[in-house]
Amino acid sequence: MWFRHRRTRSVAALAVAVLSVTSACSADRGEESLIHADSLVIAVKEDQPRLGDTSENGRLEGYDVDVARYIADYMGVEDVEFIGTTSARRDGLLARPESGGSPTPETDPTGTPERADMVVATYSITPERKTRVTFAGPYYVAKQDILVRADDDEVFEARDLEGSTICQGEGSYSTSRITAGLGIDVREESKIESYSRCIELLAEGEVDAVSTDNLILAGFMTEYPGEFRLVNNPFTDEKYGVGLPYGDVAACEVVNEAISTMYRDGTAEELFRKWFDGTGIEEFDENGEERTYNVPQFEGCE
Repeated sequence: MWFRHRRTRSVAALAVAVLSVTSACSADRGEESLIHADSLVIAVKEDQPRLGDTSENGRLEGYDVDVARYIADYMGVEDVEFIGTTSARRDGLLARPESGGSPTPETDPTGTPERADMVVATYSITPERKTRVTFAGPYYVAKQDILVRADDDEVFEARDLEGSTICQGEGSYSTSRITAGLGIDVREESKIESYSRCIELLAEGEVDAVSTDNLILAGFMTEYPGEFRLVNNPFTDEKYGVGLPYGDVAACEVVNEAISTMYRDGTAEELFRKWFDGTGIEEFDENGEERTYNVPQFEGCE
């Protein structure tokens, strides 16, 4: 299921200014905004340790899950259902054919449409994705980095990947940032179902490296203690956005307010430390300054 109409709203964030955006945008499309929801279906990863993973009791948990809960709470929505997704399925879960710009909707094995109201799943904001999805945020700016086996003494930066076999999860753009972005000639293992499978292939010696967001890589390192080395030489910014149905500008504005509040009240730092302290992510920025937890620069709701 997806969101139902909310009968009341007591959250200060849904102020007159935001409601005016709703009438200007959602009404033109003939559909409701998520700010009217009294329940939400939120898609998160289910196989990425510390970001979105299935716990022993079967519950989805991690940094992204906690961020999503914070946003839903800010919106005044208590009825939240979390579903798992892969990188390749994220766009389709948000598809609303009537809104335009969206891809083919996802369906289950019986052909029944599957939908999510919101996707919080290491979903990097890119110009190409913004033609299909409305993004709030970013709520975190990760860095693309490289994971190799612990005994690898040759890879210390992206250019050392020349001629190597790189594993990429289906629906991700990580390898293209090395090849097209940096002009490095690598052999690519593409269309692997998920990054968890890429990590297995790295452990088995079937690929030379996995390159994606440093939070994803650091999370997997905790599942394979001593087997891998995080190069810790990042080369791109990965802006994690909250994916929303295309054109829901009103919801985007409210989610941005939630993210701003999350940083101002200290929750952003608290959640990051909860899930990533001790994982190998550097505590200092590229200038040697201690990490700060400031509100990221938003992309703007389009």
